[in-house]
Amino acid sequence: MTQVPPSSFPAPSAPSVPPQFPPPTSEWTPSPHRRPRRAGFAVAVLTGALVVGGGAGVGGAALYDAASGGDRASAGSSTLPVVDNGNRPAASGSVESVASAVLPSVVALDVRAAGGAGSGSGVILDSDGLILTNDHVVTLGGEIQADQAEVTVSFNDGRKVRASVVGTDPLTDTALVKVDGVDDLTPVTIGKSSNLDVGEQVVAIGSPFGLDATVTSGIVSALDRPVEVARDAQGNATAYPAIQTDAAINPGNSGGPLVNMDGHLVGINASIRSTSSGQGAESGSIGLGFAIPIDEVLPIIDQLRAGETPTHARLGIQVSDVAGTAGSSDTTLSGARIAEIEGGSAAADAGLKPGDVITAIDDHTIEDTEALIATVRSYRPGDTVKVTYTRNGKESTTELELGSDG
Repeated sequence: MTQVPPSSFPAPSAPSVPPQFPPPTSEWTPSPHRRPRRAGFAVAVLTGALVVGGGAGVGGAALYDAASGGDRASAGSSTLPVVDNGNRPAASGSVESVASAVLPSVVALDVRAAGGAGSGSGVILDSDGLILTNDHVVTLGGEIQADQAEVTVSFNDGRKVRASVVGTDPLTDTALVKVDGVDDLTPVTIGKSSNLDVGEQVVAIGSPFGLDATVTSGIVSALDRPVEVARDAQGNATAYPAIQTDAAINPGNSGGPLVNMDGHLVGINASIRSTSSGQGAESGSIGLGFAIPIDEVLPIIDQLRAGETPTHARLGIQVSDVAGTAGSSDTTLSGARIAEIEGGSAAADAGLKPGDVITAIDDHTIEDTEALIATVRSYRPGDTVKVTYTRNGKESTTELELGSDG
């Protein structure tokens, strides 16, 4: 099973190992006197077409001067002509306009504890100072408890403020932090991730490698991609049906927003696929980044805001991958085979049995255990789903009401 390292972590040391820590923050020590950022700077870096257009304009002006026979200074003292088209307003729906609207809502997070230090990103949810990020950002990849974290929030205008952790949910890699006494905050506009389509353009904003307010863009390259990044001591998986994007996402982007071209929050950048190997090697973007769909975490956010323990949907089964089990060499087989069923669980009440192979939940194809966990995690306790399964080679379906781990 391929592990997908959270995007604030360095690369794994082997093909299938849990995520590791972020790089030491000393490598990216900010200047003690940070100047206020200019919102247009990160955008200007991206819009290389402006440089090309400017160059073409220079050439045109030089040719016109030569053809018109205008007076020219000697080559040794002449000044290169410059075409100044002014700082034009960003076109509606452009990456530039999206960056301008969303950058004030994005923050950088520096986390320190006795066990180490790390950095990540976050996005402002409301004017009271509530900020959404990843659990693995505030817990340093699960190495510390959230209440041990000393979190510093850096805003887009240069302000730095200490924050407190409101709550975390490791199973969805979600966390909330809060700053108090900070005025003039710009909350992000929350959209619907269910409206995304493959090929749709998106923008990611965050602090990769500690480089605050970095803007990258790309497209949605896949939807409902099952991604599992970790398991706890009880075997519970951190997994989600991810938005896959080719927007450049690197260590430090974790917790930052993925937005559509209306500037609406549709996902939280959380993990990347990397080709790096070797202990201590840095993972980097290869065009495979994964974001947690905002639709899936909004109920978790509401529970954390209310001071509640988050709940998750569950079937009440233990499963294993079909491919390669029981000595099978049939590569056409796929699904999640039920190994054990808890008495009184949703699966037991629906008549499922050990040995059944789950192949679909509603219209979501289940290829393996990772897909099953991620798909069930996208539902809420009490939701009714149709389960497609095979038993002794015969396909059947059943409807059941998902249980709760609460």
